[in-house]
Amino acid sequence: YTTFQYCQKRFIDYIALLTLVPITLVAIGYSWYRIQKESPGPLFFKQKRVGLSEKEFTCIKLRSMHLNAEENGAQFATKDDPRTFPWGATIRKHKIDELIQLWNVFKGEMHFVGPRPERKIWIKEFEKSIPYYSQRHVVSPGITGLAQIKYQYGAGKLDAQQKLMYDLYYIKNWSLSLEIKIIWKTALFVLTKKREDLSNF
Repeated sequence: YTTFQYCQKRFIDYIALLTLVPITLVAIGYSWYRIQKESPGPLFFKQKRVGLSEKEFTCIKLRSMHLNAEENGAQFATKDDPRTFPWGATIRKHKIDELIQLWNVFKGEMHFVGPRPERKIWIKEFEKSIPYYSQRHVVSPGITGLAQIKYQYGAGKLDAQQKLMYDLYYIKNWSLSLEIKIIWKTALFVLTKKREDLSNF
């Protein structure tokens, strides 16, 4: 991004923070109650993710899975992941678990819109076999993005290739109007669960 584009994105970030923080606080309070009831343990789930220039940072979410979710090693999350508890499945479905990442946005580790941050273990695998995969790290990751409203949960190399197509389209064709459209489509997706065709952009 140019300096002006970066300032535009940060302005959008702060608008999102001011708008969504009250909702996030309510979600945190109610989630604490439900999580302690259904899967006692930490309220937050913290995990290292790769961001701008392939630098790692600690990404935070509301915990949606049982504590032993990865006792057999790293796994991709799926749409109806059996490792979730009831409230966890609900907040994942409606993306409520990701609202807490506004903290990462506030710290400047993420934007509100951008490619989703991925784990280093998967990135190293994808970079070996997917051309240009590292190019998604020329911008900071986001809570939502074009790939998130266009494609399903990633569950392997093929899904990563498809999502990369949308990430690179976003990076190459970035504009303020595209940014706003992605935010609008994200709101519609959360409410309706319908994904849009790329032609609509």
